[in-house]
Amino acid sequence: MKKLYRHHQKEHGTPVVSGIFSGLGEWMEVNPGILRLGYIFLGILTGILPAIALYFAFHYLIPKKK
Repeated sequence: MKKLYRHHQKEHGTPVVSGIFSGLGEWMEVNPGILRLGYIFLGILTGILPAIALYFAFHYLIPKKK
């Protein structure tokens, strides 16, 4: 079973803020760029405040990879 972690390293030259989407991409076996674009689109549809709150919740709930 795969574990979900945040990644704090640059992969393929893309900047990493918190590593949430890099970790989700590895866990789901999906390109993190697609997840980031989907998250931005979702944030635009629902309003920016819920998207920011969800991002901070993920930041504190998903452990950092050591």
